[in-house]
Amino acid sequence: MAPRESRRTFVTRALSAAALAEQAIAQTSPASATGMPTRVLGRTGVRVSIVGIGGWHIGAVSDKQEAIRIMHAAIDEGINFFDNAWDYQDGGAETVMGQALSGGKRDKVFLMTKNCERDYKGSMKNLDDSLRRLKTDRLDLWQFHEMVYDNDPDWVFENGGLKAALEAQKAGKVRFIGFTGHKDPRIHLKMLSKPHNWDSAQMPINVLDYSYRSFQNEVVPVCLKKNVGIIGMKGLAGGYPQGRLLSHVKLTAEECYRYCLSLPITVQVMGINTMEQLKADIALARGFQPLTSQARQQLLAKVKDVAGDGRHELFKSTKNYDGPHHRRQHDFAVDAD
Repeated sequence: MAPRESRRTFVTRALSAAALAEQAIAQTSPASATGMPTRVLGRTGVRVSIVGIGGWHIGAVSDKQEAIRIMHAAIDEGINFFDNAWDYQDGGAETVMGQALSGGKRDKVFLMTKNCERDYKGSMKNLDDSLRRLKTDRLDLWQFHEMVYDNDPDWVFENGGLKAALEAQKAGKVRFIGFTGHKDPRIHLKMLSKPHNWDSAQMPINVLDYSYRSFQNEVVPVCLKKNVGIIGMKGLAGGYPQGRLLSHVKLTAEECYRYCLSLPITVQVMGINTMEQLKADIALARGFQPLTSQARQQLLAKVKDVAGDGRHELFKSTKNYDGPHHRRQHDFAVDAD
């Protein structure tokens, strides 16, 4: 009898997860409403554009005036989700974004940046630095950055990081609180099991992820059940200036991002370096249609032979993508492979 009950429970859970996923995608607003489709970010109730500006890439644009022009064009075209982090380009990414958002544009975006510390004092300093660089008095979303080491979730709670975030929220400096990570679904699940109702979780979402340390299979269903807003990243599997799914697997950006947006995420953060990339991503978002089940399976089959061992998701399988600041926190050499 037990196996039958177990199977019934499994089927019920699977159906519930599927229903939640369909509901999340069904929340997508038509492009005609705002010029850019939007989805609701979990329990926040806030609608944000289904594509977002990635802070690291915009901070890496060598011509800062061009970076500002790209951000202004993104806002004009309806992209309102702006991603950043305290440590990107040693603060340079936040600084140039702050310049772009001055002059009244701050209120047109949902501004997110990330806290790189785990303790109370360091978190408060990160917050002060980020607010100053971004030229604002509040963040829409503040996320604990790079939950990539197994003890990171414990440190956030034990060392005062969450206490700092809650105080900042009470003071009106932070609206919502979340976390990010790119390494292992287990660490995200550990954060989600902690005694706090997270507003968001940012994670790798791409076609390879389905087959290796899969966030979309392991973490997304838990987020949906807990009403945690899901923010996708690394849709091209990482790499600069071109993602590995383009350079090594030979998929197109449209194939990659259409796959991501067909999952029940709220927003996919995109690495945009040029005005041409921005225009292409805007066109993709405005014309987005979810993949059919058949098309999704065909795309997964296309990458199956290279998807199962992390060779193209190096942010999971190596330390190459672990930020220097976080390596130092855990006494790893900064130049480690």
